[in-house]
Amino acid sequence: MTEAALAGGYILSDDPGRLQPDAIHAYLTRSYWSPGIGRALVEKAIGQSHCVGIYALDGAQVGFARVITDHATFAHLADVYVLEDHQGNGLAQAMMRYFDGHPDLQRLRRWNLNTRDAHSLYERFGWVRVNDTIMQRHDPDASRERA
Repeated sequence: MTEAALAGGYILSDDPGRLQPDAIHAYLTRSYWSPGIGRALVEKAIGQSHCVGIYALDGAQVGFARVITDHATFAHLADVYVLEDHQGNGLAQAMMRYFDGHPDLQRLRRWNLNTRDAHSLYERFGWVRVNDTIMQRHDPDASRERA
């Protein structure tokens, strides 16, 4: 498991036991992409995904992102958020760097993401717009056998 200290006293952690489903559900249920989503469904999604959280000094979860993947060729980035009061501190960038560097997520040919906002954030990490709501990273050579 990874736990990293970030600027401003924040902690990035991929420890599933540290995730706060109440906080994640509270955000997602009022987000534009999953309004009214049920808590049980959020918990199921968390349990079937590779998740990372951001935590403030007081231990409260203030950020979250998850990846759904076959760990071989494809990944889908979902439910990325940082609470408004904590935005502007590089926390979303820290989560993107975490996934970019994770050993289980290397050599994937395609990454997908659905979003209406934060395009410039993702573009800094090599994502390109397919249309107004879909972004992707595609590397057709990523999973080729190497001599």
